[in-house]
Amino acid sequence: MRMFESFELYIDNNGRIQKPPTVDGVRWESWRAGAPSKLTFEVMRSEGLNFHEGNPVMLKVNGQNMFYGFVFSKRRDKEHIIKVTAYDQMRYLQNKDTYVYSNKTAADVIHMVAADFELNLGEIANTDYVIPCRDENNTSLFNIIMTALDLELVHAGNMFVLYDDFGRLTLRSIADMKVGLLIDEETGENFDYTSSINERTYNRVKLVRENSEAGTRDIYVVQHGQNIDRWGILQYYGVLQEGENGEAKAAALLDLFNAKTRKLRIKNTFGDARIRAGSMPVIDLHLGDIVVRNHMMVEKCCHTFFESEHWMDLTLRGGDIHG
Repeated sequence: MRMFESFELYIDNNGRIQKPPTVDGVRWESWRAGAPSKLTFEVMRSEGLNFHEGNPVMLKVNGQNMFYGFVFSKRRDKEHIIKVTAYDQMRYLQNKDTYVYSNKTAADVIHMVAADFELNLGEIANTDYVIPCRDENNTSLFNIIMTALDLELVHAGNMFVLYDDFGRLTLRSIADMKVGLLIDEETGENFDYTSSINERTYNRVKLVRENSEAGTRDIYVVQHGQNIDRWGILQYYGVLQEGENGEAKAAALLDLFNAKTRKLRIKNTFGDARIRAGSMPVIDLHLGDIVVRNHMMVEKCCHTFFESEHWMDLTLRGGDIHG
């Protein structure tokens, strides 16, 4: 068991800062894409403790800012225990709206959405690909932004991570998310490794564009014959929007998805406050006849804090995995 200083939990009710003791620690979960980070904890109802939905919640570990969010739900029982769920600012990206825009980068899209929905911004990295035109109808803000980031990945080859950094939306290149933490057999209690062609693996890409003026349909198809022989046809089908290069996009998608997906889950490893979804620790594990020895990207991270303990469960992907 590794000791650490302590965690501090604060709730701000209209300027009145409260530091309630938790019943059974604190759990902080984050996902790399498409979801806000979530803080859950339990407190005992007591005289003087007063907070409501919408109140800010802060978590600090060893004096380091970890989570800033807002109370979204309170659940009570006959033992007078209040179970609280708080989400960070990215929860508001679940709102839906319609956007039609042109000649914007993914970074521009983030600035546009943040301004419209009064979200606080931190460091937003520059992105390269200029999106010719997009029509997003009745779509979540998450999907609008993630689509723009996916286009950046496909067309420019750059991957970015969007997250809330203690109350400020932040966009960073995956290259800047590496963390000098080594996880091996000594630091992880257990692991679960899966390789699959069942999720996000495609060896044929078919993209179409409706040409309404000519009354025709433009079709772009690329495939990998060797992997079709090995796995059968696994087809990605998509519709091109105005201004997209069908040949280039199809080739880039095939390059991106024509491989097995590899997922590694590590349970009850020593907690490290630097790790969140999107981080890239160093993994050094022998998984039978498979060896992982590289940085891997955290897809999901769950921190559990107790009075004198800090543990993590991690779901990772990527990295060089050799058989």
